[in-house]
Amino acid sequence: MNDTPAFELTKEFHELFNQAIETKDVEFIRDSLEGADHADISSLLNEFNPEQSKYVLDLLDTSVGANIIIEMDEDSRGKFLDEFDSAEIAGYVDQLETDDGADILYGLPVKEREQVISAMLNEEKARNIVELLHYDEDVAGGLMAKELIKANLNWTIKQCIEEIRKQAEHVENIYSVYVVNNNDKLLGKVSLKKLIISSDLTKVGDIYDSDIHSVETFTPEDEVAAIMRKYDLDVIPVVNLKGQLMGRITNDDIIDVITELAEEERQLMAGIATDVEEDDSIWKLSRARLPWLMIGLVGGSIAAYFIGFFESEIILIPAMSFFIPLIMATGGNVGIQSSSIIVQSLASRNAFEESMWNRLFKSLLVSIVNGAVLSIAVYFIVFSFDSDSTIAMVVAIALFSVVLLASFMGTITPLILNKFDINPALASGPFITTANDLLGLLVYFGVASALYQF
Repeated sequence: MNDTPAFELTKEFHELFNQAIETKDVEFIRDSLEGADHADISSLLNEFNPEQSKYVLDLLDTSVGANIIIEMDEDSRGKFLDEFDSAEIAGYVDQLETDDGADILYGLPVKEREQVISAMLNEEKARNIVELLHYDEDVAGGLMAKELIKANLNWTIKQCIEEIRKQAEHVENIYSVYVVNNNDKLLGKVSLKKLIISSDLTKVGDIYDSDIHSVETFTPEDEVAAIMRKYDLDVIPVVNLKGQLMGRITNDDIIDVITELAEEERQLMAGIATDVEEDDSIWKLSRARLPWLMIGLVGGSIAAYFIGFFESEIILIPAMSFFIPLIMATGGNVGIQSSSIIVQSLASRNAFEESMWNRLFKSLLVSIVNGAVLSIAVYFIVFSFDSDSTIAMVVAIALFSVVLLASFMGTITPLILNKFDINPALASGPFITTANDLLGLLVYFGVASALYQF
Protein backbone atom coordinates (compact mmCIF):
# COMPACT_ATOMS: atom_id res chain seq x y z
CA MET A 1 0.00 0.00 0.00
CA ASN A 2 1.33 3.42 -0.99
CA ASP A 3 1.31 5.88 1.93
CA THR A 4 2.76 8.76 -0.11
CA PRO A 5 0.41 11.78 0.14
CA ALA A 6 -1.23 13.08 -3.03
CA PHE A 7 0.42 16.08 -4.70
CA GLU A 8 -0.91 19.33 -3.23
CA LEU A 9 0.47 22.86 -3.26
CA THR A 10 0.06 23.23 0.50
CA LYS A 11 2.42 24.19 3.29
CA GLU A 12 2.25 20.68 4.77
CA PHE A 13 3.11 18.99 1.47
CA HIS A 14 5.92 21.50 0.87
CA GLU A 15 7.46 20.59 4.23
CA LEU A 16 7.20 16.87 3.51
CA PHE A 17 8.70 17.34 0.05
CA ASN A 18 11.53 19.47 1.44
CA GLN A 19 12.31 16.75 3.97
CA ALA A 20 12.31 14.16 1.15
CA ILE A 21 14.86 16.21 -0.79
CA GLU A 22 17.12 16.57 2.26
CA THR A 23 16.96 12.82 3.05
CA LYS A 24 17.21 11.83 -0.67
CA ASP A 25 13.92 9.94 -0.44
CA VAL A 26 13.73 9.07 -4.14
CA GLU A 27 10.63 6.88 -3.82
CA PHE A 28 8.62 9.63 -2.08
CA ILE A 29 9.63 12.25 -4.66
CA ARG A 30 8.77 10.09 -7.66
CA ASP A 31 5.52 8.74 -6.22
CA SER A 32 4.24 12.15 -5.08
CA LEU A 33 4.94 13.77 -8.47
CA GLU A 34 3.54 10.92 -10.56
CA GLY A 35 0.56 12.15 -12.57
CA ALA A 36 0.84 15.73 -11.29
CA ASP A 37 0.38 18.59 -13.73
CA HIS A 38 3.64 19.99 -15.12
CA ALA A 39 2.63 23.55 -14.23
CA ASP A 40 1.94 22.53 -10.61
CA ILE A 41 5.31 20.79 -10.32
CA SER A 42 6.96 23.90 -11.75
CA SER A 43 5.22 26.04 -9.11
CA LEU A 44 6.43 23.66 -6.39
CA LEU A 45 10.04 23.72 -7.59
CA ASN A 46 9.98 27.53 -7.65
CA GLU A 47 9.88 27.30 -3.84
CA PHE A 48 13.25 25.55 -3.73
CA ASN A 49 16.71 26.69 -4.70
CA PRO A 50 18.07 25.72 -8.16
CA GLU A 51 20.30 22.95 -6.78
CA GLN A 52 17.38 21.26 -5.00
CA SER A 53 15.15 21.63 -8.07
CA LYS A 54 17.79 20.05 -10.29
CA TYR A 55 18.02 17.08 -7.93
CA VAL A 56 14.26 16.53 -8.30
CA LEU A 57 14.29 16.93 -12.08
CA ASP A 58 17.17 14.45 -12.46
CA LEU A 59 14.91 11.80 -10.88
CA LEU A 60 12.15 12.26 -13.47
CA ASP A 61 11.80 11.16 -17.06
CA THR A 62 13.47 13.60 -19.47
CA SER A 63 10.22 14.37 -21.34
CA VAL A 64 8.49 15.20 -18.05
CA GLY A 65 11.39 17.36 -16.94
CA ALA A 66 11.35 19.24 -20.25
CA ASN A 67 7.69 20.17 -19.83
CA ILE A 68 8.30 21.27 -16.23
CA ILE A 69 11.13 23.55 -17.35
CA ILE A 70 9.05 25.21 -20.07
CA GLU A 71 6.32 26.00 -17.50
CA MET A 72 8.77 28.08 -15.41
CA ASP A 73 8.78 31.85 -15.77
CA GLU A 74 11.78 33.22 -17.66
CA ASP A 75 13.68 34.56 -14.63
CA SER A 76 13.31 31.35 -12.60
CA ARG A 77 14.16 29.23 -15.64
CA GLY A 78 17.36 31.18 -16.28
CA LYS A 79 18.61 30.70 -12.71
CA PHE A 80 17.56 27.05 -12.77
CA LEU A 81 19.36 26.23 -16.04
CA ASP A 82 22.62 27.60 -14.62
CA GLU A 83 22.82 24.29 -12.74
CA PHE A 84 22.87 22.26 -15.96
CA ASP A 85 25.60 21.75 -18.53
CA SER A 86 24.95 22.17 -22.26
CA ALA A 87 24.47 18.44 -22.92
CA GLU A 88 21.81 18.17 -20.18
CA ILE A 89 19.91 21.18 -21.53
CA ALA A 90 20.13 19.72 -25.04
CA GLY A 91 18.52 16.52 -23.76
CA TYR A 92 15.50 18.49 -22.55
CA VAL A 93 15.26 20.64 -25.69
CA ASP A 94 15.20 17.45 -27.80
CA GLN A 95 11.94 16.52 -26.01
CA LEU A 96 10.13 19.80 -26.75
CA GLU A 97 8.42 21.27 -29.78
CA THR A 98 10.61 23.73 -31.65
CA ASP A 99 8.89 26.89 -30.35
CA ASP A 100 9.35 25.80 -26.73
CA GLY A 101 12.92 24.75 -27.42
CA ALA A 102 13.64 28.16 -28.94
CA ASP A 103 12.10 29.84 -25.87
CA ILE A 104 14.64 28.06 -23.66
CA LEU A 105 17.57 28.96 -25.90
CA TYR A 106 16.52 32.62 -26.14
CA GLY A 107 17.37 32.95 -22.45
CA LEU A 108 20.88 31.50 -22.74
CA PRO A 109 24.13 33.33 -23.55
CA VAL A 110 25.10 33.01 -27.23
CA LYS A 111 28.06 30.69 -26.57
CA GLU A 112 26.01 28.30 -24.42
CA ARG A 113 23.18 28.45 -26.96
CA GLU A 114 25.54 27.23 -29.68
CA GLN A 115 26.84 24.47 -27.40
CA VAL A 116 23.31 23.26 -26.68
CA ILE A 117 22.42 23.17 -30.38
CA SER A 118 25.60 21.22 -31.15
CA ALA A 119 24.77 18.69 -28.42
CA MET A 120 21.21 18.01 -29.63
CA LEU A 121 20.63 14.49 -30.96
CA ASN A 122 17.66 15.45 -33.15
CA GLU A 123 19.47 17.24 -35.99
CA GLU A 124 16.29 18.23 -37.84
CA LYS A 125 14.86 19.82 -34.70
CA ALA A 126 18.15 21.60 -34.10
CA ARG A 127 18.04 23.08 -37.63
CA ASN A 128 14.44 24.21 -37.12
CA ILE A 129 15.29 25.85 -33.79
CA VAL A 130 18.24 27.68 -35.36
CA GLU A 131 15.82 29.02 -37.98
CA LEU A 132 13.43 30.25 -35.26
CA LEU A 133 16.27 31.97 -33.39
CA HIS A 134 16.77 34.25 -36.40
CA TYR A 135 13.46 35.95 -35.55
CA ASP A 136 12.78 38.34 -32.69
CA GLU A 137 10.88 36.82 -29.77
CA ASP A 138 7.98 39.27 -30.16
CA VAL A 139 7.02 38.50 -33.79
CA ALA A 140 5.15 35.58 -35.34
CA GLY A 141 8.39 33.95 -36.53
CA GLY A 142 9.66 33.84 -32.96
CA LEU A 143 6.37 32.42 -31.63
CA MET A 144 5.72 29.73 -34.23
CA ALA A 145 6.46 26.04 -34.02
CA LYS A 146 7.81 24.24 -37.06
CA GLU A 147 5.85 21.06 -36.25
CA LEU A 148 2.69 20.85 -38.36
CA ILE A 149 0.83 18.63 -40.79
CA LYS A 150 0.80 19.65 -44.45
CA ALA A 151 -0.34 18.01 -47.66
CA ASN A 152 0.26 18.70 -51.34
CA LEU A 153 -2.90 19.59 -53.26
CA ASN A 154 -2.06 16.90 -55.88
CA TRP A 155 -2.03 14.05 -53.36
CA THR A 156 -4.86 11.59 -53.12
CA ILE A 157 -6.63 11.14 -49.79
CA LYS A 158 -4.85 7.78 -49.38
CA GLN A 159 -1.44 9.42 -49.87
CA CYS A 160 -2.40 12.25 -47.54
CA ILE A 161 -3.41 9.94 -44.71
CA GLU A 162 -0.18 7.96 -45.04
CA GLU A 163 1.83 11.19 -44.82
CA ILE A 164 -0.20 12.36 -41.82
CA ARG A 165 0.75 9.18 -39.97
CA LYS A 166 4.43 9.89 -40.63
CA GLN A 167 4.28 13.59 -39.78
CA ALA A 168 2.01 13.20 -36.75
CA GLU A 169 4.78 11.51 -34.76
CA HIS A 170 6.38 14.93 -34.27
CA VAL A 171 3.19 16.98 -33.74
CA GLU A 172 1.60 17.15 -30.29
CA ASN A 173 -1.82 18.53 -31.30
CA ILE A 174 -3.41 18.20 -34.75
CA TYR A 175 -6.07 20.82 -35.52
CA SER A 176 -6.18 20.57 -39.31
CA VAL A 177 -4.04 19.73 -42.34
CA TYR A 178 -2.56 22.63 -44.30
CA VAL A 179 -2.64 22.38 -48.07
CA VAL A 180 0.31 23.64 -50.12
CA ASN A 181 1.39 23.58 -53.77
CA ASN A 182 4.68 22.26 -55.15
CA ASN A 183 6.46 25.43 -53.97
CA ASP A 184 5.15 25.06 -50.41
CA LYS A 185 2.83 28.07 -50.84
CA LEU A 186 -0.08 27.93 -48.40
CA LEU A 187 -3.38 27.47 -50.25
CA GLY A 188 -5.78 26.52 -47.49
CA LYS A 189 -6.63 23.74 -45.06
CA VAL A 190 -8.61 20.54 -44.92
CA SER A 191 -10.31 19.17 -41.83
CA LEU A 192 -9.65 15.69 -40.52
CA LYS A 193 -13.36 14.95 -40.88
CA LYS A 194 -13.27 15.65 -44.63
CA LEU A 195 -10.22 13.43 -45.02
CA ILE A 196 -11.93 10.56 -43.24
CA ILE A 197 -15.22 10.69 -45.17
CA SER A 198 -13.66 11.24 -48.62
CA SER A 199 -12.78 8.34 -50.91
CA ASP A 200 -9.16 7.20 -51.19
CA LEU A 201 -8.72 8.42 -54.79
CA THR A 202 -10.11 11.90 -54.22
CA LYS A 203 -7.51 14.66 -54.67
CA VAL A 204 -6.75 16.95 -51.73
CA GLY A 205 -7.09 19.87 -54.15
CA ASP A 206 -10.77 19.01 -54.66
CA ILE A 207 -11.82 19.16 -51.00
CA TYR A 208 -9.64 21.77 -49.26
CA ASP A 209 -10.99 25.05 -47.88
CA SER A 210 -9.21 28.13 -49.28
CA ASP A 211 -10.75 30.44 -46.65
CA ILE A 212 -7.90 30.56 -44.15
CA HIS A 213 -6.39 33.23 -41.90
CA SER A 214 -2.60 33.44 -41.72
CA VAL A 215 0.10 35.82 -40.46
CA GLU A 216 3.52 36.64 -41.84
CA THR A 217 6.73 35.87 -39.97
CA PHE A 218 7.34 39.54 -39.09
CA THR A 219 3.80 40.21 -37.75
CA PRO A 220 4.07 41.65 -34.18
CA GLU A 221 2.83 39.37 -31.42
CA ASP A 222 0.05 41.75 -30.33
CA GLU A 223 -1.39 41.71 -33.87
CA VAL A 224 -1.23 37.90 -33.93
CA ALA A 225 -3.08 37.82 -30.61
CA ALA A 226 -5.72 40.25 -31.90
CA ILE A 227 -6.34 38.19 -35.06
CA MET A 228 -6.63 34.90 -33.17
CA ARG A 229 -8.94 36.47 -30.60
CA LYS A 230 -11.12 38.17 -33.24
CA TYR A 231 -11.66 35.01 -35.29
CA ASP A 232 -11.62 32.63 -32.29
CA LEU A 233 -8.76 30.55 -33.71
CA ASP A 234 -7.09 27.64 -31.92
CA VAL A 235 -4.15 27.77 -34.32
CA ILE A 236 -2.92 30.05 -37.10
CA PRO A 237 -0.39 29.28 -39.85
CA VAL A 238 2.67 31.48 -40.40
CA VAL A 239 3.92 32.28 -43.91
CA ASN A 240 6.89 34.18 -45.32
CA LEU A 241 6.75 37.05 -47.82
CA LYS A 242 6.33 34.56 -50.66
CA GLY A 243 3.33 32.98 -48.94
CA GLN A 244 5.21 29.77 -48.19
CA LEU A 245 4.15 27.85 -45.09
CA MET A 246 6.77 28.30 -42.36
CA GLY A 247 5.07 27.12 -39.16
CA ARG A 248 2.05 27.55 -36.91
CA ILE A 249 1.14 29.34 -33.69
CA THR A 250 -1.19 27.56 -31.26
CA ASN A 251 -3.53 29.08 -28.70
CA ASP A 252 -1.37 28.07 -25.73
CA ASP A 253 1.46 30.23 -27.10
CA ILE A 254 -0.83 33.19 -27.75
CA ILE A 255 -2.39 32.93 -24.26
CA ASP A 256 1.11 33.46 -22.86
CA VAL A 257 1.50 36.52 -25.11
CA ILE A 258 -1.85 37.97 -24.03
CA THR A 259 -0.95 37.40 -20.37
CA GLU A 260 2.44 39.12 -20.81
CA LEU A 261 0.91 42.08 -22.67
CA ALA A 262 -1.80 42.48 -20.02
CA GLU A 263 0.81 42.37 -17.25
CA GLU A 264 2.97 44.92 -19.06
CA GLU A 265 0.02 47.31 -19.50
CA ARG A 266 -1.08 46.79 -15.90
CA GLN A 267 2.39 47.76 -14.69
CA LEU A 268 2.52 50.79 -16.99
CA MET A 269 -0.92 51.94 -15.83
CA ALA A 270 0.24 51.52 -12.23
CA GLY A 271 3.27 53.69 -12.91
CA ILE A 272 5.93 50.96 -13.10
CA ALA A 273 8.35 51.75 -15.91
CA THR A 274 9.85 48.32 -16.64
CA ASP A 275 8.86 44.67 -16.36
CA VAL A 276 9.55 43.51 -12.80
CA GLU A 277 8.77 40.49 -10.64
CA GLU A 278 8.09 40.31 -6.92
CA ASP A 279 11.38 38.50 -6.27
CA ASP A 280 13.55 41.04 -8.15
CA SER A 281 16.20 43.01 -6.27
CA ILE A 282 15.26 46.05 -4.18
CA TRP A 283 17.21 48.32 -6.54
CA LYS A 284 15.44 46.95 -9.65
CA LEU A 285 12.01 47.31 -8.04
CA SER A 286 12.80 50.85 -6.89
CA ARG A 287 14.22 51.88 -10.27
CA ALA A 288 11.06 50.66 -12.03
CA ARG A 289 8.78 52.75 -9.79
CA LEU A 290 10.79 55.91 -9.27
CA PRO A 291 10.25 57.63 -12.68
CA TRP A 292 6.50 57.95 -12.32
CA LEU A 293 6.75 58.70 -8.61
CA MET A 294 9.04 61.59 -9.53
CA ILE A 295 6.48 62.82 -12.06
CA GLY A 296 3.83 62.64 -9.35
CA LEU A 297 6.13 64.55 -6.99
CA VAL A 298 6.70 67.30 -9.56
CA GLY A 299 2.99 67.43 -10.33
CA GLY A 300 2.14 67.66 -6.64
CA SER A 301 4.66 70.47 -6.19
CA ILE A 302 3.11 72.41 -9.08
CA ALA A 303 -0.35 71.81 -7.59
CA ALA A 304 0.86 73.20 -4.27
CA TYR A 305 2.16 76.27 -6.13
CA PHE A 306 -1.24 76.74 -7.79
CA ILE A 307 -2.97 76.57 -4.41
CA GLY A 308 -0.47 79.08 -3.00
CA PHE A 309 -1.12 81.38 -5.96
CA PHE A 310 -4.77 81.57 -4.89
CA GLU A 311 -3.94 81.95 -1.19
CA SER A 312 -5.73 85.30 -0.91
CA GLU A 313 -8.97 83.82 -2.25
CA ILE A 314 -8.76 80.91 0.20
CA ILE A 315 -8.18 83.34 3.10
CA LEU A 316 -11.29 85.29 2.11
CA ILE A 317 -13.39 82.14 1.66
CA PRO A 318 -11.86 79.27 3.70
CA ALA A 319 -14.63 76.88 2.61
CA MET A 320 -13.07 76.75 -0.85
CA SER A 321 -10.17 74.67 0.48
CA PHE A 322 -12.54 71.98 1.76
CA PHE A 323 -13.48 70.91 -1.76
CA ILE A 324 -10.05 70.84 -3.38
CA PRO A 325 -9.62 67.04 -2.74
CA LEU A 326 -13.08 66.42 -4.24
CA ILE A 327 -12.24 68.27 -7.47
CA MET A 328 -8.82 66.61 -7.83
CA ALA A 329 -10.06 63.09 -7.04
CA THR A 330 -13.02 63.30 -9.41
CA GLY A 331 -10.87 64.60 -12.27
CA GLY A 332 -8.33 61.81 -11.75
CA ASN A 333 -11.01 59.10 -11.59
CA VAL A 334 -12.80 60.30 -14.73
CA GLY A 335 -9.52 60.55 -16.63
CA ILE A 336 -8.44 57.02 -15.66
CA GLN A 337 -11.87 55.59 -16.56
CA SER A 338 -11.78 57.19 -20.02
CA SER A 339 -8.19 56.26 -20.77
CA SER A 340 -8.67 52.67 -19.56
CA ILE A 341 -11.61 52.15 -21.93
CA ILE A 342 -9.61 53.54 -24.86
CA VAL A 343 -6.53 51.46 -23.99
CA GLN A 344 -8.71 48.35 -23.80
CA SER A 345 -10.31 49.05 -27.20
CA LEU A 346 -6.90 49.73 -28.76
CA ALA A 347 -5.61 46.42 -27.43
CA SER A 348 -8.53 44.56 -29.01
CA ARG A 349 -8.28 46.59 -32.24
CA ASN A 350 -11.85 47.89 -31.81
CA ALA A 351 -10.61 51.47 -31.96
CA PHE A 352 -9.68 51.05 -35.63
CA GLU A 353 -13.28 50.28 -36.51
CA GLU A 354 -14.42 53.68 -35.27
CA SER A 355 -12.99 57.06 -36.19
CA MET A 356 -11.30 59.33 -33.65
CA TRP A 357 -14.00 61.97 -34.08
CA ASN A 358 -16.75 59.45 -33.32
CA ARG A 359 -14.93 58.38 -30.18
CA LEU A 360 -14.44 61.95 -29.03
CA PHE A 361 -18.12 62.76 -29.68
CA LYS A 362 -19.29 59.68 -27.77
CA SER A 363 -16.90 60.53 -24.92
CA LEU A 364 -18.28 64.09 -24.84
CA LEU A 365 -21.87 62.88 -24.54
CA VAL A 366 -20.97 60.43 -21.76
CA SER A 367 -19.04 63.11 -19.85
CA ILE A 368 -21.93 65.60 -20.20
CA VAL A 369 -24.34 63.08 -18.66
CA ASN A 370 -21.92 62.10 -15.88
CA GLY A 371 -20.88 65.71 -15.26
CA ALA A 372 -24.49 66.90 -15.00
CA VAL A 373 -25.46 64.19 -12.50
CA LEU A 374 -22.34 64.74 -10.37
CA SER A 375 -22.57 68.55 -10.39
CA ILE A 376 -26.25 68.54 -9.37
CA ALA A 377 -25.49 66.09 -6.57
CA VAL A 378 -22.48 68.06 -5.34
CA TYR A 379 -24.41 71.34 -5.42
CA PHE A 380 -26.92 70.06 -2.85
CA ILE A 381 -24.19 68.38 -0.79
CA VAL A 382 -22.11 71.57 -0.60
CA PHE A 383 -25.15 73.76 0.05
CA SER A 384 -26.28 71.54 2.92
CA PHE A 385 -22.72 71.63 4.27
CA ASP A 386 -22.05 75.38 3.96
CA SER A 387 -25.46 77.06 3.29
CA ASP A 388 -23.66 79.29 0.76
CA SER A 389 -25.30 79.05 -2.66
CA THR A 390 -22.38 80.81 -4.34
CA ILE A 391 -19.70 78.37 -3.12
CA ALA A 392 -22.06 75.50 -3.97
CA MET A 393 -22.42 76.90 -7.48
CA VAL A 394 -18.64 77.33 -7.79
CA VAL A 395 -18.00 73.69 -6.84
CA ALA A 396 -20.81 72.38 -9.09
CA ILE A 397 -19.69 74.33 -12.17
CA ALA A 398 -16.05 73.52 -11.54
CA LEU A 399 -16.83 69.82 -11.12
CA PHE A 400 -18.86 69.76 -14.34
CA SER A 401 -16.02 71.46 -16.21
CA VAL A 402 -13.41 69.14 -14.73
CA VAL A 403 -15.41 66.03 -15.73
CA LEU A 404 -15.62 67.28 -19.33
CA LEU A 405 -11.94 68.19 -19.45
CA ALA A 406 -10.70 65.01 -17.74
CA SER A 407 -12.82 62.83 -20.02
CA PHE A 408 -11.39 64.61 -23.06
CA MET A 409 -7.84 64.22 -21.81
CA GLY A 410 -8.37 60.55 -20.95
CA THR A 411 -9.78 59.86 -24.42
CA ILE A 412 -7.45 61.87 -26.64
CA THR A 413 -4.12 61.09 -24.93
CA PRO A 414 -4.07 57.29 -25.57
CA LEU A 415 -5.22 57.84 -29.16
CA ILE A 416 -2.43 60.35 -29.81
CA LEU A 417 0.21 58.13 -28.18
CA ASN A 418 -0.99 55.18 -30.27
CA LYS A 419 -0.65 57.26 -33.47
CA PHE A 420 3.02 57.78 -32.61
CA ASP A 421 3.52 54.06 -31.81
CA ILE A 422 3.91 54.75 -28.08
CA ASN A 423 2.24 52.30 -25.72
CA PRO A 424 -1.12 53.96 -24.88
CA ALA A 425 -1.07 52.38 -21.41
CA LEU A 426 1.41 55.14 -20.54
CA ALA A 427 -1.54 57.56 -20.67
CA SER A 428 -3.17 55.99 -17.64
CA GLY A 429 -2.25 55.98 -13.98
CA PRO A 430 0.13 58.68 -12.74
CA PHE A 431 0.26 60.61 -16.03
CA ILE A 432 -3.48 61.22 -16.38
CA THR A 433 -3.98 61.64 -12.63
CA THR A 434 -1.25 64.27 -12.28
CA ALA A 435 -2.35 66.17 -15.39
CA ASN A 436 -5.98 66.24 -14.29
CA ASP A 437 -5.06 67.34 -10.75
CA LEU A 438 -3.38 70.42 -12.18
CA LEU A 439 -6.14 71.16 -14.68
CA GLY A 440 -8.78 70.60 -12.01
CA LEU A 441 -7.21 73.18 -9.70
CA LEU A 442 -6.95 75.73 -12.51
CA VAL A 443 -10.59 75.22 -13.47
CA TYR A 444 -11.78 75.33 -9.84
CA PHE A 445 -10.07 78.58 -8.94
CA GLY A 446 -10.82 80.01 -12.39
CA VAL A 447 -14.55 79.47 -11.87
CA ALA A 448 -14.31 80.83 -8.32
CA SER A 449 -12.54 83.97 -9.55
CA ALA A 450 -15.18 84.55 -12.22
CA LEU A 451 -18.16 84.11 -9.89
CA TYR A 452 -16.73 85.92 -6.88
CA GLN A 453 -14.97 88.55 -9.04
CA PHE A 454 -11.91 88.70 -6.82
